[in-house]
Amino acid sequence: MTYQLGFIGAGNMAEAIARAALDSALLEPTQMIAADPDPGRREVFKRLGVAVTDANDPVITGSRHILLAIKPQTLGQVAADVGRQIDVDAQIVISILAGVTIQRMCDAMGKPVRIVRVMPNTPLMIGCGMAAVAVGPNARPGDDALALRLFGAAGEAVSLPESQLDAVTAVSGSGPAYIFYLAEAMTEAALALGLDAHADLFVRQTILGSARLLSDSDRSAADLRRQVTSPGGTTAAAVNHLEGNAMTQVFVNAIKAAAARSRELNQADSA
Repeated sequence: MTYQLGFIGAGNMAEAIARAALDSALLEPTQMIAADPDPGRREVFKRLGVAVTDANDPVITGSRHILLAIKPQTLGQVAADVGRQIDVDAQIVISILAGVTIQRMCDAMGKPVRIVRVMPNTPLMIGCGMAAVAVGPNARPGDDALALRLFGAAGEAVSLPESQLDAVTAVSGSGPAYIFYLAEAMTEAALALGLDAHADLFVRQTILGSARLLSDSDRSAADLRRQVTSPGGTTAAAVNHLEGNAMTQVFVNAIKAAAARSRELNQADSA
């Protein structure tokens, strides 16, 4: 194979993955190729030193690992092209298609392709992603090695069975939206309390600092929360209000709802 990694789809996520591979010296630019119909997106990869093409065939026939970074609704034709040309003894497909199961991909490709499915999240685009990596039934030992290193270079990556990806989708895949939702609420409160000029700064820096503190500490989130909650103090007043309104259970139920929806979508796809 000419290339170690080929991208079908050269959007923002693909770009972030390519940059992580380059920044970590995992791959050289000459070891990658990217296909995309958009000249602008091809130009982005070209500036990285990566080979580009407007057709998928050079990626499919020339790459050891074929990374699918397309929209799920466009899978049909791409999967047919991959299935027609792939050498299952020499090539591996890595998919970051949200909600598309390995079985659905195999069915669409029409043969027992070696597939590694990855569930990343959007902070990958700034090198702080969280990804779960699952191998399909046709995968061979070590087929997920590049994916684990690749997504680890853009944050953290762990190996899990595909059966747990609905939970991963609910917790880390959708997780950034929960943090943004909290930021919205904190900003609204800051404005209501008169912090008009600096509301956004107070909220952004507080969330950033708290996330860094949690990441760098060996203490649990519960321990850190108790550390800043003095009995009878201002933080306790806020926490008591949250607990009085069962906010912990509200969040747990919301994440369970996301996981249930992920399962529903997967079942609908396989029906």
